[in-house]
Amino acid sequence: MPLPDAVAAARRAGFDAVECHFPYDTPPADLAAAGLPVISLNTPPGDRAAGEFGLAAVPGRIAAARAGIAQAVDYAVAAGAGAVHVMAGYSQGAAGAEDTFRANLAHACDLAAPQGLTVLIEPLNPHDAPGYHLASLDHALSIIAAVGRANLRLMYDCYHIARIHGDVGAAFARTRDVVGHVQFAGVPDRGEPDTGTVDYRTLLPALRWHGPFGAEYRPRGGDTLAGLGWLGAFRALA
Repeated sequence: MPLPDAVAAARRAGFDAVECHFPYDTPPADLAAAGLPVISLNTPPGDRAAGEFGLAAVPGRIAAARAGIAQAVDYAVAAGAGAVHVMAGYSQGAAGAEDTFRANLAHACDLAAPQGLTVLIEPLNPHDAPGYHLASLDHALSIIAAVGRANLRLMYDCYHIARIHGDVGAAFARTRDVVGHVQFAGVPDRGEPDTGTVDYRTLLPALRWHGPFGAEYRPRGGDTLAGLGWLGAFRALA
């Protein structure tokens, strides 16, 4: 669906808000008018055909990374979004990647703060994203401490954390103070959250997280609406 139509469908299905990965082909005013609050969006991924998936930790791409950060902040403000996820990219082990990432994050936070925006970083598991620069909670925590900006927070994706660290609840307990947003999906296939090895009906209330939960998954049957049978039961957990 065109993005505004997808947002309207999410509203009819019973969601309270949306997240958008890369909404840039849609005018931000159209997204803002689509009927649901926008929680967050991602910085542009770079050249997907060349294998890029984020630029902020890629040495040699600083100018492009910062242009993307500025674009994301401007779009978030115009669309009424609350946060920007700054994507690190595939640069694990590259010389200068960590310094590049930290400098770009500091820049992003300083650009976002006057607009009241949160900057998010997200560890991606190496099964799905081999070579992604940010691949563990400990790494994310060290970056947040080193950058030292109050608006830099952790995107806590339960699916990725389960694949990286196993115990989602224990990992959340030790990172709660820096969490800015929570996402979930079935483990290990990233399908609907009502089946798999993580019992979200028990886990989500136990987290005692009072912000939104983002359902970031891939419908097993390929039809989003047909797979929403879980939504009513999960809403009743709130």
